[in-house]
Amino acid sequence: MEYEKWDEVLAPYQHAVEELKVKFKNIRKEFLTKGEYSPIEFVTGRTKKIASIISKAKRLDIVDIEDEMEDIAGIRIMCQFVEDIYTIVELIQSRTDMDIVYEKDYIENFKDSGYRSYHVIIKYPINSIAGYKEILCEIQIRTLAMNFWATIEHSLKYKYEHYIPENLAIRLRRAADAAFLLDQEMSEIREDIMKAQVMYQVKSITVGDVLNRIQELYNVGDTHKALLFQRRLDKIDNEKDITEIIQLKREIDELLQDYKRSTRKE
Repeated sequence: MEYEKWDEVLAPYQHAVEELKVKFKNIRKEFLTKGEYSPIEFVTGRTKKIASIISKAKRLDIVDIEDEMEDIAGIRIMCQFVEDIYTIVELIQSRTDMDIVYEKDYIENFKDSGYRSYHVIIKYPINSIAGYKEILCEIQIRTLAMNFWATIEHSLKYKYEHYIPENLAIRLRRAADAAFLLDQEMSEIREDIMKAQVMYQVKSITVGDVLNRIQELYNVGDTHKALLFQRRLDKIDNEKDITEIIQLKREIDELLQDYKRSTRKE
């Protein structure tokens, strides 16, 4: 393929990566906005580099990269727990804006190297000035521990041109087992971790709401009440129990409603 054609070929893949990153980040945001635990910790994405595409095509004897290469566009979704991976898979399966081609469960059926992850290959529609096109994209879903290991392995594969020395490969497999043991341990205390994170998130949202309402009091000119509520918030902000913060929010809401009613009468 001529070099000047690469930008044209890769453009829809770049668009797909950007759109998918936004969509999965919005899923995380929806959970958190509702004060719920999010199975998505964070999302990254990339378009495969030209040199990597050429190298893989030669290594695997790929003729048509657009039909045969699944990971030109790649999305990586990180989770805290193994259970979250399967929750995300179900979310992807339920979506109507992408079609699953097939799935690879490298958690139940991990590779000999020790690699663990869940891959979902999708067809994703892109509408651009060049027209409509469906492209292949690989979504990798991993825990943070799996990702740490896979990042190290990827670097070593690059260094040794995909043939890692046996003694190093053995140590990598041991490290993979240790990483998965960590994931299993975290799953044992998953409920406690989730509850703690949800409590923290709910408190953050509630404090934010109270601060917004205090600002509204400033906006209507009631500086005295705004300062009093601000001082009360400062005193109770470090409390683990958010009951008093919720009560404070209700009081400010009632006061703001009184202002609105009096404004309507005028």
